[in-house]
Amino acid sequence: MIQSHSKYAHDKKMSTSRWLETHERGYQKSMGNRQIQMIAIGGSIGTGLFLGTGGRLAIAGPSLVLIYLVCGFFSFFILRALGELVLYRPTSGSFVSYAREFLGEKAAYIVGWMYFLNWAMTGIVDITAIAMYMHYWTDFAVVPQWIFAFCTLGIVATMNMIGVKWFAEIEFWFSLIKVTAISLFLIVGVVLLSIDITLKGNNYGLHLIIANGGIFPHGVLPSLLLVQGVIFAFAGIELIGTAAGECLEPKKNLPKAINNIILRIGLFYVGSVLLLVLLLPWNAYHAGESPFVTFFSKCGIPYIGTIMNIVVLTAALSSLNSGLYSTGRILHSLSMGGSAPKVLAKMSNQQVPYSGILVTCSIYIIGIFLNYLLPHRMFEIVLNIASLGIVSSWIFIIICHMRLRKGIQEGYIKPLAFHMPGAPFTSYLTLSFLVSVLIMMAFDYPIGTVTIASIPVLAIILIIGWFGLRQRTHKIQQE
Repeated sequence: MIQSHSKYAHDKKMSTSRWLETHERGYQKSMGNRQIQMIAIGGSIGTGLFLGTGGRLAIAGPSLVLIYLVCGFFSFFILRALGELVLYRPTSGSFVSYAREFLGEKAAYIVGWMYFLNWAMTGIVDITAIAMYMHYWTDFAVVPQWIFAFCTLGIVATMNMIGVKWFAEIEFWFSLIKVTAISLFLIVGVVLLSIDITLKGNNYGLHLIIANGGIFPHGVLPSLLLVQGVIFAFAGIELIGTAAGECLEPKKNLPKAINNIILRIGLFYVGSVLLLVLLLPWNAYHAGESPFVTFFSKCGIPYIGTIMNIVVLTAALSSLNSGLYSTGRILHSLSMGGSAPKVLAKMSNQQVPYSGILVTCSIYIIGIFLNYLLPHRMFEIVLNIASLGIVSSWIFIIICHMRLRKGIQEGYIKPLAFHMPGAPFTSYLTLSFLVSVLIMMAFDYPIGTVTIASIPVLAIILIIGWFGLRQRTHKIQQE
């Protein structure tokens, strides 16, 4: 029985391998180690950290450090699981391709479109954040958010239509600005704490953790309900799986990039939030303004608020740019398997999946319209929907990794040197955490509750879409 199953799995693996060779043929393998490292780090550092942290600190206070630590812990396992899948077979389709191989085309269809939903909503968050950042300058306060949003979309769409080599280079510099800015903040924060001074009336130190209501100033439940927002802040770590298909020497460069992401996310996210708590009272931060801008403005350093606002603008542009890049490739992968319309498989002369990028841009235009209607609620609404997309995508990553491990145990997949520590126990633990995030989201009334209540609607839309595409999917599978 086992031999029969193994032979079936081996034949399926060979069929998938041939399909992937065709799928990857249109892409350039032009991303070097320098670019893949910075894109991987920069893709996970965006509006969730630079903008969302301010509002979360105002709700959770010092307990936000613990929430970031827990979410970072599970992000480590998700990254290592994805890393093992990527080393098994690098592909621009990322976990859509893995879901297709290990779980079937229906699973690839679900995870691909849910991931598209994630980045479509994340892009709206980024566009909204850019408009908010522009309002930091009083001269632009009278300009409606939707105008800034529209201009931003035009810039980023143009950047994504160029070849991947140029995209990678631009994204490298965007990411470098973000990493440099956070590194500067960490250095300044550590220096201020180490010399134990009072500057501009701000008395830094550990006492701020227990001051103003303690670690949980509003209670434990409000802090727990922020987990889905923090999960959104970590969204983008899986971007390295998509970039793998256009990376030079992926089996050499990707393990380094993944390990560096894990270490630097721990430093940048947990370290930054801890310093923010130690440098100012938690109630000094508020939604709608980057906490880094808040801190440097309180220091009284000339123009530092403006400089940091430019940095966070760059961060949002970078995140938006990365998301558009990712959705173009994911939609292309879906189309190649029959789980999306044929037109989404089209490539430009620059070897860019332009049709998928244009579809994502059309969703962003809807976001711009929503910016016009609901300028003050947009960030919170789309953040919850994006979190739903990213959690479902991460669940599929873990399940695909578990199937990969099963294949290794049965002998039809060769063991890999780079693997997820503690599996399968850590796999089940991570799955339990991700499911608990969805449960907690349901208690976040009203927006979180409505988001979870929308799952049956999403399911109906996905079912209708599948029945509309199943003939094309069946035809491709028979070829």
